Amino acid sequence: MDLTKGSEQERRNRAKKMMLWFAIISMGMMFAGLTSAYVVSKTRPDWLTEFELPQSFMWSTIVIFCSSITMFFAKKNIISGNRKNGTAFLLGTLILALLFVLFQFQGFAAIVNEGYYFTGSESTITTSFIYVLVLTHLAHLAAGLIVLLVLIYNHFKQRYYKGQTLGLELGATFWHFLDVLWVYLFFFLYFFR
Repeated sequence: MDLTKGSEQERRNRAKKMMLWFAIISMGMMFAGLTSAYVVSKTRPDWLTEFELPQSFMWSTIVIFCSSITMFFAKKNIISGNRKNGTAFLLGTLILALLFVLFQFQGFAAIVNEGYYFTGSESTITTSFIYVLVLTHLAHLAAGLIVLLVLIYNHFKQRYYKGQTLGLELGATFWHFLDVLWVYLFFFLYFFR
């Protein structure tokens, strides 16, 4: 594929998509590095072998998976011109995203209530890794929430219509990446103890 062919707008759109994919790949590599460090640290004698993730993390996984579904239907409805359903699915995605954050913080609270801390003399290497992985994902999710709010704003301003959906496509791709990333992290932390 020749990236220099097409109109100026088509080249600009391809460049924006490519920039997003570079960002996604670099974020994926960062989490691959963090999970690799987790694997290496698991051999330490002070590693908690009996530690279990709180149920809140499982619920947050279900919620974020559902948000990916609502984002899919939001994009599909907006592209097909069904603004009302597109709005409902976008707002549903926002509500699910906020529920995800709530469950994440409930999970942190449950870990602390069990007597495991993330930093300081009361911390363990296991909980410190969980803290780093989850908070790093939440930082990326904060960016995702900003993207989601921009999508909602632009949708209400009627900036997305057939043939003019690049922002929606980029936002949905980033959102799906965040969802897949969390599902990976959850299963990694759940099964790799």
